[in-house]
Amino acid sequence: MSIYFFLFFLLSLSTAQDDCTSTTSKCSDDGPPIRFPFRLKNQHPPHCGYPGFDLSCSPNNTTTVLDLPNSVKVIVTDIDYKSRLIHIKDPNGCFPQQLQNLRLSTTPFNFPDSIYFVDNFGLFSCPPSTKMERMYWLSNTNQLNNFRATCLGGDVYFQGNNSIDDIPELISCRKMYNVWSFPYEVFDQTADLQLQWLQPDNPPKKGHDLEIAGVTLGSFLLLVILIAMYWFHRQEKIKRKDCLKIEMFLEDYRALKPARYSYDDIKKITNQFKDKIGQGGYGTVYRGQLSNDVHVAVKILNNTKGNGEEFINEVGIIGTIHHVNVVRFVGYCADGFRRALIYEFLPNDSLEKFASSDHKKRSLGWKKLLEIAVGIAKGIEYLHQGCDHQILHFDIKPHNILLDENLNPKITDFGLAKLCSKEQSVVSMTTARGTIGYIAPEVFSRNFGNVSYKADIYSFGMLLLEMVGGKKNFDVMVNSTNKIYFPEWIYNHLDNGEELRIRIQDEGDAKIAKKLAIVGLWCIQWYPVDRPSMHVVIQMLEGDGDTLIKPPNPFASTNSTLATGQSSGRPFNNELEVIVESE
Repeated sequence: MSIYFFLFFLLSLSTAQDDCTSTTSKCSDDGPPIRFPFRLKNQHPPHCGYPGFDLSCSPNNTTTVLDLPNSVKVIVTDIDYKSRLIHIKDPNGCFPQQLQNLRLSTTPFNFPDSIYFVDNFGLFSCPPSTKMERMYWLSNTNQLNNFRATCLGGDVYFQGNNSIDDIPELISCRKMYNVWSFPYEVFDQTADLQLQWLQPDNPPKKGHDLEIAGVTLGSFLLLVILIAMYWFHRQEKIKRKDCLKIEMFLEDYRALKPARYSYDDIKKITNQFKDKIGQGGYGTVYRGQLSNDVHVAVKILNNTKGNGEEFINEVGIIGTIHHVNVVRFVGYCADGFRRALIYEFLPNDSLEKFASSDHKKRSLGWKKLLEIAVGIAKGIEYLHQGCDHQILHFDIKPHNILLDENLNPKITDFGLAKLCSKEQSVVSMTTARGTIGYIAPEVFSRNFGNVSYKADIYSFGMLLLEMVGGKKNFDVMVNSTNKIYFPEWIYNHLDNGEELRIRIQDEGDAKIAKKLAIVGLWCIQWYPVDRPSMHVVIQMLEGDGDTLIKPPNPFASTNSTLATGQSSGRPFNNELEVIVESE
């Protein structure tokens, strides 16, 4: 619909253009006719004349006025359209008064070449004198020519070389201004001046419609640009609002005394972002060094993601945590729209590099893997029970477990974390969050139960099974034609009393692998009520594996009770009250 309106607008302009030649106006009965290329202000449409040819009527509509640059106004007495000449005179009958401001170079008019010009002279005002009763124009040859211009008042003289040093009679005179190249008739108070124009006689015809269309299209594009500018302005306003929210949060956070850095500081710390060590969905991680030779990891957040919640989560949550198995928060940057988080640098990268590599896993050894598992469990237990509020991480996975120089695990990346009251056990959520493969079933569907700290237990269980079987543990070739889900494969082997036979060096390694597998299977029970707390998980990992009881089968692919909400004879608890997240 809009394109038809646009074409109609162009056609209307073209049609109106053809009527310009028949449009004639006058300011008075005996005034000059006004038609193209001239136009009468506030009467003729803009397309019926050229820029600079605007005329107006005097307040009493008796004279036709032409406005020239620098506030110079002249009366138009006649317009000769054939010769392209207009006749003008000064409204006050004194053109010399306007010489200082009269500039025709920026107008479509100029003086005809056929008249006599005077060039380069100065205008001087002299005190009254009996010897100087009239006004003279003094040529370069110092010849006085009788010429009067009494409209200026007093005695006024013109000197051709712009100087009065050679004429003793003018020593007491004051120079008023310089005058350049004007017709001799300017100083004749009784004469009309002529101006000529060089523009075409007729308005553009239909062949000129492209120019009109171009102007209209330009206006349309200007409108598009204005809309785009408004959109960007609105986005900037939203970003500024986000920045204000962050600043208010940081003001309240000041008492915790984390270091705040400017973006210039961040560039210095990272040596202009020279050493990139990681890339994630929320930003890029660079290695840096503080002035005291402390190595740090700097995460530059993507300002196109989120609305500041991820930044607030990281700073607000991790900044209050002090635990050996949680990464230490060093500082932050909130410089306009630029945001960064600074952590301690851990040289051995993430657990993912070890869990996904058979060679690196063998280099760690099963005893070290067990120590890492216990450390992660203690870190999660601290999040659930050791802080003022219960912290739910919602993204426990090998990639978010960093290892220090002694291979001690540290939990990182709290961008998805949530705070809950310790007195309540369930958190409300509107959307699923986490990483596929580690997300608890109840996060996807409330048919399995309400979301609580048990979601982190499930993710930890999947992490344990991945430590046992490697990153590719979700699909394992059993034979040349079949695949089976690896956690289910482990359960079936344990259920049948078979050994796991997974990169085992000795009997002690087999015992550790079995312990990790059993604890992992307890943690990934489909229903939250069937999973142990992290405190119980730590007891299981630190205890004697021979006393561990094999959990119920968590894989309900053949379990008909799944549809009815039962798991190994235990009813699904749907009586838990959903609580609101802590602000």
